[in-house]
Amino acid sequence: MTSRERSGDVTAGGGTSAGAGRKRRPGRARGSGSGSGAGAGPSGGDAPAMESRGKEPQPPNRMGMGDSNPAAVPHAAEDIQGDDRWMSQHNRFVLDCKDKEPDVLFVGDSMVQLLQQYEIWRELFSPLHALNFGIGGDTTGHVLWRLKNGELENIKPKVIVVWVGTNNHENTAEEVAGGIEAIVRLINAQQPQAKVIVLGLLPRGEKPNPLRQKNAKVNHLLKASLPKLPNVQLLDVDVGFVHSDGTISYHDMFDFLHLTGGGYAKVCKPLHELIMQLLEETPEEKRAALA
Repeated sequence: MTSRERSGDVTAGGGTSAGAGRKRRPGRARGSGSGSGAGAGPSGGDAPAMESRGKEPQPPNRMGMGDSNPAAVPHAAEDIQGDDRWMSQHNRFVLDCKDKEPDVLFVGDSMVQLLQQYEIWRELFSPLHALNFGIGGDTTGHVLWRLKNGELENIKPKVIVVWVGTNNHENTAEEVAGGIEAIVRLINAQQPQAKVIVLGLLPRGEKPNPLRQKNAKVNHLLKASLPKLPNVQLLDVDVGFVHSDGTISYHDMFDFLHLTGGGYAKVCKPLHELIMQLLEETPEEKRAALA
């Protein structure tokens, strides 16, 4: 990752999802489709041009939009390298929304993006017809922009997993938590049937450092604020990555930030259990779906 990159707090808790009006087969192509049921890969690659969401919007001035929290202002990522890969990935995700019918949607930064490169994705989440809309380096503002510009259209997922915030280096913990809350509010507005899982930020760095403290504070703030929002749960996925001497092992995070396959396995077990609980419809939801 680069420098650019809710109604309860649970460790593996559960709930039920609102049933869609018709039986959906998420992750499967509606027509000929594009890509696999597991969603788009992390590279911008051969993403087709998208006619209505392309390069026209320019990243707005985050501090000049009248929003008191810059982390809650939607903005496209700046194309510093000049290859437009970020927009290409976004465009491909928008096309996936037109071709696929996911029950589960993952959205966030490289912590989400890299997950699909490991066997644990194919083992636990591909069978759920999940889509992976992760982009390395994304911040809360980037995710907000993407969701506002097509990545929530033409789909009706039952569960949406949000994992973003560790790249908001220019923001305070309070601002980062507010940015994550803004993402949840947007999802609630555009996908009211969806149950939202916000994954807590993980500790980072081999040894204790200020960014660890900041991420921990973000999680503490979310634990207090997310219960005020509907259909959302905060899932603490820090399964003891910090050892008794304060260090993080490269066996869990190969660069002391991004997870290894073993690290993802530790995170994904409680996440998968919670998703399965949320996918179970209550009798009331089943009756509503048949009405």
